[in-house]
Amino acid sequence: MAVTKRTVLVLDCAEADELAEFYARLLDAETRRGEDMDFVEIVGHEGVHLAIRRDHGYAPPSWPRPDDSQQAHLRILVAPDDMDEAEREVIGLGARPLETPNYSGLSRDVRRYSDPAGHPFTLVSSPTGRGEEQTQGELRMA
Repeated sequence: MAVTKRTVLVLDCAEADELAEFYARLLDAETRRGEDMDFVEIVGHEGVHLAIRRDHGYAPPSWPRPDDSQQAHLRILVAPDDMDEAEREVIGLGARPLETPNYSGLSRDVRRYSDPAGHPFTLVSSPTGRGEEQTQGELRMA
């Protein structure tokens, strides 16, 4: 019998409380702190579970990443009709767009940003908001 396991993606940053608040507000989740003051968990509905860890020597990642950099990003699934509103929300919370190509009025179903600590993430249009399909090169965290 296999041992039951759960995974938690942990993002390193310089200011754990601020980044935890960003993701808690973005994902409509709550923050939880244990005994380690440098570690904050974000837990919410639909399986949202990630953590933020303060790293005293943190340097933000770059996008696109250099060949010698190990990196992952969050993929946040959004219903197609909610993409523009989700974009306004993430920018209002402090995210920065990573690309601004000219889409000439076309629907953008993948939009890339960096969180306040510089971690890349994407908003991805998904018919159910749950991500049955995975875009090539994207890490699904749903």
